[in-house]
Amino acid sequence: MIEWGANIGQDMNRILLVANTDWYLYNYRFSLARHLAQQGFEAVLVSPAGEYTRALQEKGLRWVEWRVGRQTLAPWKELRSVLQLIQIYHQEKPVLVHHFTAKAVTYGSLAAIFSRVPCVINNITGLGYIFIRQDAKAQALRRMIQGLYWLAGRHPNCTTIFENPADREYFLSNRLVSPERTWLIEGVGVDVDHFVPLPEPAGVPVVVLPARMLWDKGVGVLVEASQLLKKKVQVRLALVGKPDHGNPGTIDEPTLRRWVEEGAVEWWGWQADMKSVYARCHIVTLPSSYGEGVPTALLEASACARPIVASDIPGCREVVVHGENGLLVPPGNADALAEALAILVHDADLRRKMGNAGRQRVLERFSDDRINAATFAVYHKVLSSSH
Repeated sequence: MIEWGANIGQDMNRILLVANTDWYLYNYRFSLARHLAQQGFEAVLVSPAGEYTRALQEKGLRWVEWRVGRQTLAPWKELRSVLQLIQIYHQEKPVLVHHFTAKAVTYGSLAAIFSRVPCVINNITGLGYIFIRQDAKAQALRRMIQGLYWLAGRHPNCTTIFENPADREYFLSNRLVSPERTWLIEGVGVDVDHFVPLPEPAGVPVVVLPARMLWDKGVGVLVEASQLLKKKVQVRLALVGKPDHGNPGTIDEPTLRRWVEEGAVEWWGWQADMKSVYARCHIVTLPSSYGEGVPTALLEASACARPIVASDIPGCREVVVHGENGLLVPPGNADALAEALAILVHDADLRRKMGNAGRQRVLERFSDDRINAATFAVYHKVLSSSH
């Protein structure tokens, strides 16, 4: 039995931000790391190596490699990943670790227990297909992951942050967390000084779907809807993103290129400058099949005063108020998606009205200053309770 003392040997200014990909930390948590530095803390980023590792280091952040696979479930490989995290935590001696993504939450919490890290924050960034699908494989994985989440909560000073109420309710109803040790912070925030209202471009209206090229993101639904939509209005539809080969739901490049050849959609690939993407479009859509956390792409698009058409699912509901700053449609329904997109393609005044409302909603609830301040408030409370 581990005895918990008074943070002896811990670096009282060091916080580790841990995820299973470097792109997640670069795209979604750089702002938090910068905020921590402004508060006098050292933020150390922990993830597998990838194409964003150098970019993180060039921004002046310290990065530590964690070797973990996204899909592998081989016990000896997974144990090795946990043991390496224990070693990292022993060496870094953080006062707090903040875990993002499922493997970081489950493995990191176990590592924190064995290395006596005083405080743990676990971030649930969305449930994903394992918690929603009903096939035999998903059910088996769900039982295993639920057990790991339950173990993760056994750390004596562990707090869980949820991005939307539905995910929080799921964990509570399955007794994976205690209500008094949960917080609700909606998303990762958006830089409202960078993503600013943009005038619509001239020409044929353009609809953009910005996401990883996954079936679960509703990419196939949009392709089906395009056939219906183009019979009603003149419109261009563009997919922005690339396949995610570490995800079982990825869409391969031959399929994407076939859709382009058939004239269903354009494929712009991965874009580093998303602000320029929003400047080139009139409407942004995310017809995901399953729950999201709080989609950052929708927040960025709203900050740029673009109206949204999204699935009526957890996460998207937090961003879009139906009829106010966008339209919500049933997931997996190509007819409803085409109809909603046609409404906005037809009506430029409605697009401007909804775009302006979206910008205001982001300013009031989703700016990165607000989200980072709320996250730091959780840190302060958890750190205070550890003494």
